[in-house]
Amino acid sequence: MGSSVLVTGATGFIAKHCIAELIRQGYRVRGTARHPDAQARVVSALARAGIDASDLEICKADLLHDDGWDAAMESCSHVLNVASPFPVKPPRNRDEVVRPAVDGTLRVLKAAARAGVQRVVLTSSMVTCIYPSGGKQGRTYTEEDWTDADRRDISSYVFSKVLAERAAWEFVQQTPGAPELTVLNPGLVYGPALDLDLSTSHQILVLMAKGKYPVVPRAGYSVVDVRDVAAAHVSAMTHPAAAGERFLVTSDYVTLVDIALMLAHALPDVASRIPRREAPDIIIRGLSALDRSLLAVIADLSVRRECNNTKARERLGIAFRPAREAIRAAAESLRELGAI
Repeated sequence: MGSSVLVTGATGFIAKHCIAELIRQGYRVRGTARHPDAQARVVSALARAGIDASDLEICKADLLHDDGWDAAMESCSHVLNVASPFPVKPPRNRDEVVRPAVDGTLRVLKAAARAGVQRVVLTSSMVTCIYPSGGKQGRTYTEEDWTDADRRDISSYVFSKVLAERAAWEFVQQTPGAPELTVLNPGLVYGPALDLDLSTSHQILVLMAKGKYPVVPRAGYSVVDVRDVAAAHVSAMTHPAAAGERFLVTSDYVTLVDIALMLAHALPDVASRIPRREAPDIIIRGLSALDRSLLAVIADLSVRRECNNTKARERLGIAFRPAREAIRAAAESLRELGAI
């Protein structure tokens, strides 16, 4: 294939799996990273997945700065814009996640437009769909739903993802010569970690396995395997029916206590440390004043928000792995890496 595919934030969990899937399918791949030593780390991580990434090129580019983006886009026909901050503990200043998410998304789209890129696939999140204002909250959501960014109970991360996705759609609709845009909205992403640069979802498993959580909040999420997320990105990149569309990329809905039990089943030697009980909502709300990481679950307490993945299955051809498989793969990889 003559042109290359650019993957932003190449050191990230989802991005590494996207690079692996692209290489499997014969694409030439270029990545972006903030630090010049990223190439060796990414190549080493991909080797764990059986991928020879020796031809991978990494360019230095930062979501908060213009430098490097034009060079990174050169000769690229498609872009997977995966990079976006997802902190375990919400920052006190929202701008710490909002600026990289919104400004970074627009920076990538503007550079893609200048370079004549055909299509950008933006990694958003299911959280941009599942927190509307008014109406029944505990229900099944589709791509037609949008989160209300003015809700006071959503986290900085959710706020940043809504603003970034909205900004992306506005840009392509109002900018002559803008690339096609496809947005993927994954659930809580598990599956195999490729190195110790752990995602937030993996860090939660590690904390559970180390006995840091005696109980868990009464909350749940639609889960997805990172390998299916990567396959969805590559399919969305070229599928004629994907341009201008959003796709919920999710599998089963599971509660946090379900996840804990799946983890215990996968790693029976640490099962005694893993939480088996849910805390009353009032306790979690009270503790969130002391532990800011709990703020992320406040909107989800005792509300079951499921996602309909029909569109991704039918249009992108993704057969989603069950949540149990994604959690098991995550747990086994964390054990192999020495994180648990």
